[in-house]
Amino acid sequence: MPREAEQNWPDEARELHSLWCEARRARQDEIDASIARNAKVEYLVDRPYEDRSKVRVAGAFTVESLSPHRVLSAEEEDALWAEEIAAEDGRPLPPRTRSAHREEARRAEDDFVRIVLDNLLKAGVQNTKKGEKLEFTELKPWPGGRLIHAEGRYKEAGRNRRVGVTIGPEYGTVSYGLVREAAREALDSVFDTLIICGFAFEPKVNEEALTRFPRLTVLKARMNNDLHLADSLRSQTNNANLFVIFGEPDITIHHDEDGRVRVEILGLDIFDPTTGEVRSSSLDDIAAWFVDTDYDGESFFVRHGGNDPYKRLKTTLKAEIDEEAWATLYSALSRPFEKPETGRIAVKVINHYGDEVLKVYTVV
Repeated sequence: MPREAEQNWPDEARELHSLWCEARRARQDEIDASIARNAKVEYLVDRPYEDRSKVRVAGAFTVESLSPHRVLSAEEEDALWAEEIAAEDGRPLPPRTRSAHREEARRAEDDFVRIVLDNLLKAGVQNTKKGEKLEFTELKPWPGGRLIHAEGRYKEAGRNRRVGVTIGPEYGTVSYGLVREAAREALDSVFDTLIICGFAFEPKVNEEALTRFPRLTVLKARMNNDLHLADSLRSQTNNANLFVIFGEPDITIHHDEDGRVRVEILGLDIFDPTTGEVRSSSLDDIAAWFVDTDYDGESFFVRHGGNDPYKRLKTTLKAEIDEEAWATLYSALSRPFEKPETGRIAVKVINHYGDEVLKVYTVV
């Protein structure tokens, strides 16, 4: 039965359709009234009843935020607003507004660089090991550089070392090209060490040919997201891990007789700023590791991994768990897998501070 009568219907049909609609609405009202009289009412609240006889597998859902963040100035917001209006109208941005926008963007970048350098001088650079910290004796802006923002000095095994600092984008990933060009600039300026500070790095940045030079040590320092906070709030946080040098994964690739591949992780290669040496650490420094067995260069898809975050759950549900299958999940050796069609695999390692590193390997 159609919901509405059509215009070409005869009057008798239109009258019958109107009576049917009234009857249908009356019947629905009776149904709703019956439900209201007889149905039990249950009030849903955010305090569920606790049943300790059951094991909760899914964790509680939480939303966390750090606030307040640094905000754009009123002048910069006006410039951005003017640019959006001009783009919608299809007309070019007025030269004065465009110049003001560039000036505000430059001020915002300079402000971010100042914040990073101020905190870098106070906090230094750590490598997750107690007592192995790169502490600056001097750190000042480097006016002659294109990609190097600051020049500093620190002591390494009793010797003074000259270091250049390059700061990556405030909202973005440090690219392979940025690190390569900054390293060339550091070599031309005769720096002993180059520190690249960034919130995230492209996987290609971890290539050995890029990070190891005969006369230059390139260190990748991951910046803590607390640097995004306003000055008043950031001063209340712990600056112990604002800048952390996270080592690269040390792995061995095994080729089985059946043509499949297994990956074994041996530890991490960690730089000691107090001696200038790169040494291997144990598996104790690794909280979790994962393998993408067919890395496409765009996204990391976890197919194998090793960690043990569910130890208590395993103990509670031991009657329902295959111990042999569980053991393969917590191991320094991955399960066998077919050779990647892309010719590459990627290994991601996470330490106990939550820092992570991703490195790509060729498998043929």
